[in-house]
Amino acid sequence: MALAKITQVTGRGVFVPGNDIDTDRIIPARFMKCVTFDGLGEFLFYDVRKHADGTDKPHPLNDPRFQGATVLLSGANFGCGSSREHAPQAIQKHGFKALVAENFAEIFFGNCTTLGIPCFEASREDIAKLAAAIEADPTVELVLDVAGQEIRCPGLTVKAVVRPSARDALVNGRWDAIGELLDGLPAVRERTKSLPYLAA
Repeated sequence: MALAKITQVTGRGVFVPGNDIDTDRIIPARFMKCVTFDGLGEFLFYDVRKHADGTDKPHPLNDPRFQGATVLLSGANFGCGSSREHAPQAIQKHGFKALVAENFAEIFFGNCTTLGIPCFEASREDIAKLAAAIEADPTVELVLDVAGQEIRCPGLTVKAVVRPSARDALVNGRWDAIGELLDGLPAVRERTKSLPYLAA
């Protein structure tokens, strides 16, 4: 099972403003009782998206203009708080393929990378430019270049970096350590045949 090489992500975007958006806001703790991560996307940002009766609050993810967006833009220190793996899982299950923020909490960043979700860091000013382009035309397509470290849309190109270790893992298809181990299993089995103390 060779891992995909993630060199760029293309898709429509949505801007969720705010700094210090923590993992409890991304996926409230009461939704973490699941046996698998399937279905977590439904509860992404639940408490800021929904009233107690389940009806929608005003929120970018509830705006019909941004339905189907696959790139999430936000502010500084995104994914801070507790180190719940459910947060990037909920983001991925909701349909997002890449994130753009000023910076990311360390563990959240690592959890995203192991799911193949590139986390791009850009300046506040450049994120504002991208958000303005999305607001002006919600159908605009963003091209997030992992290898080239930039984000492009018609009439706009901004610098956006993915940390070197994560960038190397993504562009070379080595972003899932467990996947890499499983890929090496046939070679391990072959090697054990030549080891007398492991021979059947």
